[in-house]
Amino acid sequence: MKNLSIDVVSDVACPWCVIGYKNLEQALASLDGEIEADLAWHAFELRPDAPAEGENWREHIMAKYGMSFEQSEENRKRITEAGSQVGFTFNFTDDMRTQNTFNCHRLLHWAKDTEQQTALKLALFEAYFTDRTNVNDTEVLLQAVEKAGLDRDSAAAVLASDRYEQAVRAEEGHYQQMGVSSVPTFIVNGKYAITGGQPAEVFVQALRQIASENASTA
Repeated sequence: MKNLSIDVVSDVACPWCVIGYKNLEQALASLDGEIEADLAWHAFELRPDAPAEGENWREHIMAKYGMSFEQSEENRKRITEAGSQVGFTFNFTDDMRTQNTFNCHRLLHWAKDTEQQTALKLALFEAYFTDRTNVNDTEVLLQAVEKAGLDRDSAAAVLASDRYEQAVRAEEGHYQQMGVSSVPTFIVNGKYAITGGQPAEVFVQALRQIASENASTA
């Protein structure tokens, strides 16, 4: 059994982050008994300046990528189909809004030393894309915490304070200095980067190659 560390740099507001993770999950399942991975989530904000009230998702995407309405529709269909293939439901609507995700990252940092960090990340993805709730709302966040099996009162105390604000900013700065400019980015053993929502077979091939290289240099 070969052991790898995988640091996932991502944002709750990134649809390809959940698709990429689900494909990684499939890859690790197929590598069971061959490769074991320690996985941790790290902060990246697609819109660090996003207003608390958010803005229309479609208008934001069209402006950011120079898309037409028809192109944005095709993009939504592609994401929805990719999600369906990995068992994740995207519910895009015309009134869907982008949201500020900084408090999500504070909670994920709080949960990083628990076994439920991944469960919390998935609960936040579902809150954002499946349920279309406001992940900058305290009650929505606390419901995600409970869904992940974490302590609601402890999470509420974090949200009511400024705890982990500096830690999240420092983490974001660290990965920016490493050259991470898009998400998802999967950093294996601190030095190998796999970017984007890659298919499961790409992860399988890459992880086998990295594990093999590490074994030969050990």
